[in-house]
This record gives sequence, structure tokens and C-alpha cells, in this order.
Amino acid sequence: MGHVRAALYLDFDNVFSGLYKLDPEVAVQFASDPRSWLLRLSTALTTDGPRRWLVLRCYLNPAGWVPNSDTTAGQDRLYFSRYRPWFVRAGFDVIDCPRYGGTKNAADIRIVVDAVDALSADARYDEFVIASGDSDMTPLLQRLRRADRRTMIVSPADAAEAFTAIADQVVDSQLLLALVQGEPVNLDEDADSEVDKEFAAEGAPGDQSEAYESFRSVVTRDYNEASEPLNMASLASRLHNQLGSSVSESNWFGFGSFARAVASLDLPNLQISQHLLWDSSRHPALENATAAQQRMALPEPVERLVQQLDLPRLPQSWWPAIYQTLSDYAGSHQFNLTQCTGWSRDRLRDQGLPVSRGAVAFVVRGTSFGGFPLHRQPPPTPAEIGDAFAGNVLSRAESAEVSFTDDDVAAVRSWLGALSDNAEASTA
Repeated sequence: MGHVRAALYLDFDNVFSGLYKLDPEVAVQFASDPRSWLLRLSTALTTDGPRRWLVLRCYLNPAGWVPNSDTTAGQDRLYFSRYRPWFVRAGFDVIDCPRYGGTKNAADIRIVVDAVDALSADARYDEFVIASGDSDMTPLLQRLRRADRRTMIVSPADAAEAFTAIADQVVDSQLLLALVQGEPVNLDEDADSEVDKEFAAEGAPGDQSEAYESFRSVVTRDYNEASEPLNMASLASRLHNQLGSSVSESNWFGFGSFARAVASLDLPNLQISQHLLWDSSRHPALENATAAQQRMALPEPVERLVQQLDLPRLPQSWWPAIYQTLSDYAGSHQFNLTQCTGWSRDRLRDQGLPVSRGAVAFVVRGTSFGGFPLHRQPPPTPAEIGDAFAGNVLSRAESAEVSFTDDDVAAVRSWLGALSDNAEASTA
């Protein structure tokens, strides 16, 4: 297998600040040891061979800073310049980008110019990795696509849909934190560990064969009797309750996720989306495989947020339970996003609420960028989490030019279980 000729352009201020809002310790690890996560990124999420970094550039404002979360350090500010030597030692070409004025520095402009210049270089770059959540670079991705180059976005924030939709791959906050912390990087949001490839090829092990056959029997029966697509989350939750510990202890019989376990059954004409599974010969064709999900009645302004911001499509009654679970986690653990999303998902499913890790991570990010990160001391209450999350969602809607009346805003806050009006929120 050959290698992928890659170029990495890192907007340090953007990525570090976003990570710092989510998890200060991981942000410092990201900035203090770039060599480690760069090595892992060279082999993560690539199918054409390991990446060979022909270009490594870090754009950094030496006068930039974030408020120091370590109150014992004796310094109120954590300046970005302190991390410059580590990127130099990791092989990055560090380019100082002081602010032109206000809050904007020159990083995004320099990245665009340098990436476009690279298109006409003697060496051909197979992949461009843009580490930034700044949607101002959407035209750059469009230009790279026209040149038939693969692109990856690395961003800890919820970047604009117009930006991420153009990229071939997106490393979001959960994947980025896993990358920095040396954990498995898997695009399957509900996979808790790497799939055992040998097991996936050969089937369930002997000591799990009875539970696996029960799993096969239930899924096959429901699949054959279904008159419409089956909801993946509901079916997985029911099977989890029926089969008990055999599911969690074996991580879906070694397949790593419910979807992979279902795929192993070789059901005739099986089609699987993120939310549904169905028999393509018996069930109507589904547009984007979300027809059944669309039947969940949502207030019109909430529906717009689902479409424009990828707000998780969840029942109104589930949101307070999510906030309570996250508050419980924050009050009993040292914050770690990967652990938090898995722990919270399991606790919610114990309550009969099949909420995905991706949906939990969406709320955690919104809460952090809304001003009440889970690592804060004292830990945020459920009401504070709900207010911060709803406020951030509405701020992002405003940035995306989604127009809401006062009644629409009230409907959104009511649906999300955040009724107070005094939460201060900021955009990601």
C-alpha cells in the first residue's frame, strides 16, 4: 500500500480555543504534544494508506490567549505563544498571525492563499487537512473539490453545515478529543471499541452463541413482520433490555455496534441508515432514509433547527432527562468527553431513552459554548445546562440567518426544556 501525500493547515487560535471550552486539560495536551496526535492522524480515517505530511503549517497569534482555568497557576491568562516551540519541534512551520483589528487575525486568509498556491506546486497533494471551524473558508473547500483533491476538516466546534458538507471527512470534537487522548478514532458514534475483525468475519464466539441466536431470532422476526422501516434506536433498546448483560459485555457480540451486528445476519434486501433499517423489496423507497423519523411531530421552528443545524430529532420529554444525566455525570466525574458521552448514553438507555452518543455530544458542545461547560466548578445544574444549550442553539440559528419571531424562540426553548430567559450564550 502506498502513502497519501497530505498537507495540514492548522488555525491554532480557532482549534485550541474551541477545545479549551470543551476540556481545558485535553486542549493543553493538544498544544503541548502535537507530535503524538499528528502521528495518530497520519493513519486515522484513511483507506488509501498512511498520510505522508508534505506540508505542516500552524498559524498562531502569539499575543492570543484564553482565561486560565487553573486558578492555582498564578496567571489569569494562558498565552498561545507558550506552545509555539512544541509545534516547531513537531515539524510544523509556525506562522505568526497577529490580529489585524478587533477579534480577527490573518490565519484564515493565509491558509486560503497557501492552500491555493499548493494546488499549482510541483508536488501533487492528494489530501488537504484544514484544522479550523471557520466557515469563511468554505470557498477554499469548493476550490479544492473542483481540483479533485480530498479534504478533511478538523474542528472541535459545530461548524456551519455549508462548510462541513463540502468536506470528504469531518473530525468533530468527539473524534478530535479521542485522537489527542490516544483513544480509538471511529466514525461509528456508538462504537465503544475497535471491532474485532476476525470475529466480524467468523461470527459470534462459542460462549455467546446462545445469546447471538436469540438476537438473530428477534431481529429476523421483527424484520420479516415489519410493515414499515424499523427504528434502529427503539429496536436496539428493546434487544438490550431483553438480552441483558450479554449485549453490553460483548459489545454487541464483538461487532462493536448494533448496526454491524444486524448486518452480520445477512437479512435479504437489508438497507440500513443512521436511524432506520428496512427491506428494500417490501418497504417504499425512503428519501434520505429518514421518513419514519419525519413522522415525529415537531413544532415548525424546531423542525427548522433540525434541518439547518442538525439538532437531534428527539421527543420533548427526553431533553430534561439528558440535562439531568449530564449534571449527574459532571457532579461525580472528572470531565472527559469520550467517557461522558458513553456513560450518559448508557444511563439514559437504562431509563428507556435510546439517545445516541452523538446526540449527547451535541448537547455537551452546546452547553460548553453556551457558557456552562461540564468541567466547571461547581458543576452546572440541569437547569443551567438546559438554558446554556438552548441559548447556544438559538445563537447558532441567528448566525446561520434562521429567522425566528419571539413566539418561535419561546417554542424552541419550551421544546428543549429551557424556559428561563436569562441564560447567557455564545456561538461556537
